[in-house]
Amino acid sequence: MNSIDIYNIFQHLPQRYPFLLVDRVLDYTLGESLVAIKNVTINEPFFQGHFPHRPVMPGVLLIEAMAQATGILAFKTAEVQPDDNALYYLVGVDKARFKQPVEPGDQLLLEVKLLRIIRGVWKYAATTKVDDKLVASAEIMCVKRDIQT
Repeated sequence: MNSIDIYNIFQHLPQRYPFLLVDRVLDYTLGESLVAIKNVTINEPFFQGHFPHRPVMPGVLLIEAMAQATGILAFKTAEVQPDDNALYYLVGVDKARFKQPVEPGDQLLLEVKLLRIIRGVWKYAATTKVDDKLVASAEIMCVKRDIQT
């Protein structure tokens, strides 16, 4: 198994607290798939307002967590790391579905599979599970772009 700890994740994603949404990669196959986890705690800053009486992780953050998992797979597959001159942008989300709420104490199992790369656009099938139950799924498209500093 190819696991990646948080220190190596820091080398493959530019996001940091409070927006880093991948805690560990359990396994990956270059150019194919990746499985990661995100531990959801009551200390997440978004729970203060979403919703105070019954905290629920926002669906857009579930999409972002899956997108971050795709970023790790893309950077590992391309054998590059993010730098100050390029970013890996989320450019499309199709077929997004949310099946059940994610609450404090849940552990997200993020699974992404590379479907294809066309003209620099990476397309993935992504799912998020909690306790083997599907909570979210989407097709996610991302692209690496050079940026002007």
